[in-house]
Amino acid sequence: TAARLHAMASLLVRHGETPSNAARVVQVPNAPLSERGRAQAALLAARLSKLDVAQIVASDYARALDTAEQVRAATNAPLEIWPELRERNFGELRGRSCAEIGVDIFAPDFAPPGGETWPEFHARVAHAFEKLRNLAESLAGDLAVISHGLVCRSVVERLVARPEGVAVPEVWENTSLTVIGARPPHEIALLNCSAHLAGLEAPPSAPSGAV
Repeated sequence: TAARLHAMASLLVRHGETPSNAARVVQVPNAPLSERGRAQAALLAARLSKLDVAQIVASDYARALDTAEQVRAATNAPLEIWPELRERNFGELRGRSCAEIGVDIFAPDFAPPGGETWPEFHARVAHAFEKLRNLAESLAGDLAVISHGLVCRSVVERLVARPEGVAVPEVWENTSLTVIGARPPHEIALLNCSAHLAGLEAPPSAPSGAV
């Protein structure tokens, strides 16, 4: 499969669905997975169990940890918690619906009150990716990274080699898998793939976006 295009790979994953995702609410750190999110995480874990996962690292936010715990149980790989893999901090907007906020919180020049600017967020992700790169190169198997939609987007948009003509996804599906070469130039072998969810009933609402 695509993951085997590299002797070792970094497996970049967005967490499973939460009730806040489905309701288009800017999430708080302790938002748990929904029932559907737990089912997604189980299907992801089954997919990753067929690979050679040697290490898991995850954001310390509940939705990422809940997803990572299922991967850990399926792969028996050790799990480390990295706070620097957290989603962008939207500060005082967390817990509020996107419709209520009334502005585009993803606009390039938008700075959430009490939260991170885009430059601050991208700098944090770049620092985390450097640590991930060093860890991935030291492993004999794959590194699974369980994080968040905007983290995935920042990595793919700024820090790895995208094939010519391949656009950065606007929406990162819950538990989507992106496979990146562990060594420079960190080429993408698979992007935002949710094939493992094929048997799961589609949600009644629109895609849950990145928050």
